[in-house]
Amino acid sequence: MHLKDCCTIIAGQSPESKYYNTDGIGLPFFQGKADFGELYPTIRVYCSQPTKVAEKDDILLSVRAPVGPTNLAPCRVCIGRGLTAIRPSEVLLTRYVLLFFRYFEAQLASKGTGTTFKAITQDIVKNLEIPIPPLSEQERIVTRIEELFSQLDAGVETLQKAKAQLAVYRQAVLKEALEGDYPRKQLKEFSKATGGYAFKSSKYTPDGNYIVVKIGNVKERRFDFSRDLTKTAEADDSILEKYLLQRGDCIITLTGSRGKRDYGFVAMVTDQSNYLLNQRVAALRFDQSVALPEFYQYYLASPEYRDMFFSYETGNVGQGNVGIKALIDPVVILPDIEMQKKIVEEIESNLSVCDSIEQTVDTALQQAEAMRQSILKEAFSGSY
Repeated sequence: MHLKDCCTIIAGQSPESKYYNTDGIGLPFFQGKADFGELYPTIRVYCSQPTKVAEKDDILLSVRAPVGPTNLAPCRVCIGRGLTAIRPSEVLLTRYVLLFFRYFEAQLASKGTGTTFKAITQDIVKNLEIPIPPLSEQERIVTRIEELFSQLDAGVETLQKAKAQLAVYRQAVLKEALEGDYPRKQLKEFSKATGGYAFKSSKYTPDGNYIVVKIGNVKERRFDFSRDLTKTAEADDSILEKYLLQRGDCIITLTGSRGKRDYGFVAMVTDQSNYLLNQRVAALRFDQSVALPEFYQYYLASPEYRDMFFSYETGNVGQGNVGIKALIDPVVILPDIEMQKKIVEEIESNLSVCDSIEQTVDTALQQAEAMRQSILKEAFSGSY
């Protein structure tokens, strides 16, 4: 049966930002997936003049950047254009529909269109077909899935605790290695910072010679283009001169969720790349006669530097930003070159063990997610 024939579907609509607040005035407001949890989103922003409203336990479906993730409304809430609310009729159990969407998430995501942000239309949502067994069979399916998920969750929780401990260990390694009575200077005295360029999406092409490095591509100490490899044909001499990255450049992200410190990630260019720097990502290029990029890749990720970096954070409700000033104004340590080399060797010796353990943990987490999808596939592959 089509979803529109068995569910009430409410397309989100974003109110004017002047009605947003963090004082609890009006209804909780969710713009998209940013605040989603495992089952319910975290309430951070309210709206005093809501436009589109979802009721408690309506399914919240992310329909824009990214497409497919789901949560349940924790109460009566206002929903923005990144969400659609789905309210099952009496022939469907809410948890059954939620689990069906989680089974169907990857297929739904594949229907997204758009160059900058993938999105799906309301017609796609309304015309999705969902199997509808008798309510007793829906109950049996939900119960069995949740029993198996409970067992999986226990294992995943243990793995995630291990991963969190590794993150703490990494910070401890950096803190200990970088402590010392070293000379200090402002970063701008021995490095140059460059902000990114707003490349036009109309110039994006799979045949482009240059890769645009975006916020989502920069992870801690590495680049990741597995989900978003964007190439551009927009690369004249003036753009190449200013935004083409070089070996040794340290790239850092400038935008994320305010107060969450989920940005400021640093990755170093390790080869003569064909990378171009996108907006809201910056590059630090060092005077390598006094500063090793390998050393500052670690220092920029240290607790000391991140505290200084985030002290400059600004932004509206929900979004945090820093500017170039936050990168280069802090007064940082500047050991001599030989000491920098020694510290890098010490850090890498300790972190190599940590990285190996984390790779094992990540593999196990991927296997757990694959098992979760197998459970859902088996549950929903029957015809009703």
